[in-house]
Amino acid sequence: MAKDTPYVDVQNLSKSFGALQLFDNISFSIAEGQRVGLVAKNGTGKSTLLAVLAGKEGCDSGDIVFRRDLRVGFLEQSPRFDPDESVLDACFNHQGDPDKVLKAKQVLTQLKIRDLNQPMRQLSGGQQKRVALANVLLTEPDLLILDEPTNHLDLEMIEWLEGYLSRGNRTLLMVTHDRFFLDRVCSVILELDDRTVYTYRGNYAYYLEKRQERIDARRAEIARANNLYRTELEWMRRMPQARGHKARYREEAFYELEKVAKQRMEERQLRLKASNVYIGSKIFECQYISKRFDDVVILKDFYYNFSRFEKMGIVGNNGTGKSTFIKMLLSQVQPDEGRIVIGETVRFGYFSQEGLQFDEQMKVIDVITAIADYVDLGSGKRLTASQLLQYFLFTPEQQHNYVYKLSGGERRKLYLCTVLMKNPNFLVLDEPTNDLDIVTMQILEEYLQDFPGCVIVVSHDRYFMDKVVDHLLVFKGQGEVKDFPGNYSQYRQWLAMEEVATVKDNKEPRGKTAKSYRHDDRRRMTYKERLEFEKLEKEIAQLEEEQHLIEDALCSGTLSVDELTEKSKRLPVLQSELDEKSMRWLELSEIKDESRK
Repeated sequence: MAKDTPYVDVQNLSKSFGALQLFDNISFSIAEGQRVGLVAKNGTGKSTLLAVLAGKEGCDSGDIVFRRDLRVGFLEQSPRFDPDESVLDACFNHQGDPDKVLKAKQVLTQLKIRDLNQPMRQLSGGQQKRVALANVLLTEPDLLILDEPTNHLDLEMIEWLEGYLSRGNRTLLMVTHDRFFLDRVCSVILELDDRTVYTYRGNYAYYLEKRQERIDARRAEIARANNLYRTELEWMRRMPQARGHKARYREEAFYELEKVAKQRMEERQLRLKASNVYIGSKIFECQYISKRFDDVVILKDFYYNFSRFEKMGIVGNNGTGKSTFIKMLLSQVQPDEGRIVIGETVRFGYFSQEGLQFDEQMKVIDVITAIADYVDLGSGKRLTASQLLQYFLFTPEQQHNYVYKLSGGERRKLYLCTVLMKNPNFLVLDEPTNDLDIVTMQILEEYLQDFPGCVIVVSHDRYFMDKVVDHLLVFKGQGEVKDFPGNYSQYRQWLAMEEVATVKDNKEPRGKTAKSYRHDDRRRMTYKERLEFEKLEKEIAQLEEEQHLIEDALCSGTLSVDELTEKSKRLPVLQSELDEKSMRWLELSEIKDESRK
């Protein structure tokens, strides 16, 4: 077989479940060395398409042609194992090969699985997903098919996996909600939309730009068709039934035109802004709390006074106590020492990792109306249960579906709507982006940016965190918590600068004079630095204002293709400049604080 034969060639593939058509006559191919990301809304068939390609599901029609002798590795979203086999045996049949065992240990250690003899039944669902990921990586297939590989990975593991998949000439097709991961790993994006597939030969940022161009062009085509349709409809009504050959041709063209004119493009959602959320000045205060489980220290004499309107992110490796801290805040777990004082006006809305158990026989709309019929947005405005669901992309038809018909991502989205329908003034979201599609995450980001109450987010999604939070608590393990005034990308930049400074310090002389000089230099802000600090504050405010204006414009749906391209190119440049100036501001801010001591 020729070298340039695709690894996999998909021709006219169709799949439906009952009356629900997931994809219809789709065609695409994946070449050797291509790293392909598949994106689509929840419930439109992403996981099903991967399962069909991996041979786990059948299709209604079409052909899937693999290159001869191609080895395919498939990571399922919810893998299953023999509960009695060990971790090592679950990875692969190593047959006593010491090299393979060593490799398995290395990969499993990176994924924080250290007891290779532990029975699989003793592992959590997240740990089992990591063993499954190790399994598919260790078998070294020609084509990797990965369904949500970053779920249940902490930031350290995600960054390791990014590097692993980006190295060499690996070929992969994956579904992931992690946009940083998608942007850095994938060179081709497949979008499954309206039962068909669109191919974008570029990374995620390129896809966003070209997708908007496609949508704008399609809207223009529908608008032109509508204008012509009105004229042709008048002709159809006026013409007699007996028509000549030319008239019959025009009649057939009319019905084709009608199909285009009656298409409905999904309109960009208006930003949902509530003004009727009140929260007092006292939120919560952690008064020197301590918590441990046996030898694992979660918190030790931790003090924090949460500010009004604060939007905080909590990050850290798995097992460092992030979820436990949340549960202590919500009085689900009690601290060993100290106490948490909650303000009287605080109404928590809690979105947990575990999710909500639904009555499978209830309709989607009934799940929400069982909580409330509407949310009061203030200024005489109300948001009905149906409108909230529609805002989070449940169509009127889907709202009257039964819960048992929903995909995993749609269930998570419905759970999110149940939290918001209670109209809380303090949202606590523990891994809210798991299993949500990218479009829903963008809507949630906008909702949280405009939310007039308080927010705490625990997430490994770096892109989401950067969009939503302005403050971090970094759980480092064994009770150590870093309080950082910025988002995740700024924190990573600060860490890199700290590492550079540490290396530089280690290279400098250790004498008393040098140490004394560095100490004094670090604590005194010069006149030039004061001027720079004041100038940066003004520049950052101007850049942030420009950023908000561009983001609002991009979301408006009113830009021309040229304006859209120009603003899409300006936004990453603007973000880079903002990050650079913010990091310098933080440096000078620390010097300023030291000067006061």
